[in-house]
This record gives sequence, C-alpha cells and structure tokens, in this order.
Amino acid sequence: MDNLIRLQRDRKSLGHFFFTRGELGQLLSLYSSRVASGEWRDYALDHLDDMALFSIFRHTHERPLYSVAKVQPKGQRRPSYALYSGPKRLKTAQNLRDLLLAFDKLPRLVTG
Repeated sequence: MDNLIRLQRDRKSLGHFFFTRGELGQLLSLYSSRVASGEWRDYALDHLDDMALFSIFRHTHERPLYSVAKVQPKGQRRPSYALYSGPKRLKTAQNLRDLLLAFDKLPRLVTG
C-alpha cells in the first residue's frame, strides 16, 4: 500500500508537458485551413512527462500523416519542436512558427 501511495505522489509531482494556448491556436489554425480544403480530417493530442504531441490524420482509423512534437530536453529551459511523418523526422525548430512553415513545402493531398 505504501508503494502505491508513493507512486501516485511521484506521478503528481512529475505532471505532464502541454502545448500553451498560443501554440494550440497556431496548430489549430493550420489544421482548420487544411480541413477546409479537404486534406485533413482528424487530430489527436497526447501529453507525456517531457513531450506533447499534436498528430494529424487523413482518416480517423489510420496512422497519423504528421505529428508535431514539443519536447523539453532535460537541463534546457526552452522547448524544441519537431515535425514527424511516421518515424521520420522532417524538421526541427526552436519555435513553433518556424516549424509550421515546413507544411508549406510538403506535398498537398488535395489540389485546388
């Protein structure tokens, strides 16, 4: 029983790592424009102890097309951002705005 209480206390002290309101605004702005064009259809948010993920899906039941990761490396004050397509890292950046510009260079799924 003592181990269970200690484990719960340790989990609470760790917390989770999140996107800020401004970052979510940037992500959802890009996402909504691609939904309006018919390119993307769903997204998911995942939060871990040292990482937050925004994953983008073409279809709900598939693997994500892209994932935007916000990572807080140990010993660093500022987070870094990375764009993934499956296991392949496409770009890294020190701020989210620069990372999201990479979507302009990626092939579009819908023309129009």
